[in-house]
Amino acid sequence: MTTPTHMKATVLSKIGGPDGFEFSDRVPVPELKDGFVIVRNTFASVNFADVYFRTGVYPSSQDSNLILGQEASGFVEAVPENNPFGIQKGDRVVWIFQGGYAQYTAVPITQVIKVPSGIADEDAAGVFLAGMTALTLIDEAFTVKAGDSVLVQAAAGGVGLLLCQALRDRGALVIGTAGGREKCDLALQHGASHMIDYREEMDWPQKVQELTNGEGVDVVYDGVGKDTWEGSLAAVKVFGKFVFIGNASGPVPLFSLDRLTAKNISIMRPTLRNYISTRGRLERYGNKALDMVKAGKWKVQKHGHFYSLEEIEQAHKDLETRVTTGKVLIRV
Repeated sequence: MTTPTHMKATVLSKIGGPDGFEFSDRVPVPELKDGFVIVRNTFASVNFADVYFRTGVYPSSQDSNLILGQEASGFVEAVPENNPFGIQKGDRVVWIFQGGYAQYTAVPITQVIKVPSGIADEDAAGVFLAGMTALTLIDEAFTVKAGDSVLVQAAAGGVGLLLCQALRDRGALVIGTAGGREKCDLALQHGASHMIDYREEMDWPQKVQELTNGEGVDVVYDGVGKDTWEGSLAAVKVFGKFVFIGNASGPVPLFSLDRLTAKNISIMRPTLRNYISTRGRLERYGNKALDMVKAGKWKVQKHGHFYSLEEIEQAHKDLETRVTTGKVLIRV
């Protein structure tokens, strides 16, 4: 099969709202260059980081006509002559880079991992970034051990559901928050010990205190931001840790570090990019995430609708308004 010269892709033509996306079937297929592979994508993920790029929170190297999408699964279409990792044409792979909202992507060969047999393309795309994020959070940002108490904000999201499963297997007490009974029930099915519906329980930090015998939790993983950070600070125990992993509801306002002194709280804002900054680290966490799926330790919960490339605008709207559950995927 000959690689075509043009492809379907959804391009971000302007920074701002989701209406800045434009679908086209005449986007040039990227050319192969040294150090890169060409991947024919089958499934791509929509992550909140894509929203940050779209809105300009994360600056991009391109001011216009940017193809977003940080990860995708698919098949290697072409490889460079210098190929140190044994990746061959036809290999089924998953990658993390940029440009997933397209049929073909040029990806640095260092950012590509082979997908083992027995793992569906949609599960590979759904677990790669989120799975590596979850593993680094509990291995490095705060090393969770049996008996620790953990609060997971947005527990029914893509990262949240994987965190709940991994934390359960470590023997932690997992308290999660989500909006709505359906999302709460889903997180309970995926390993949460207790769920708090923040729509029904406005004083949810007090509920966390009750569930931990008045002590608070050892660590909070908070990817919501503006709407939850005050409660997260209140829920952490003395000498606890607040790991801030995103701002789905908006950025946290500036506040005085003196607020941490009341309980000797430590606070952290990690990023996955640093944890997987070398090929060895990417292989370590990427392969472990895929192995968790293959071994049946992780069930990748996908949102009930696979979006198309023509539906990227709607996918972003749904993600931002929190009507999605689990991982948001595009069937390329």
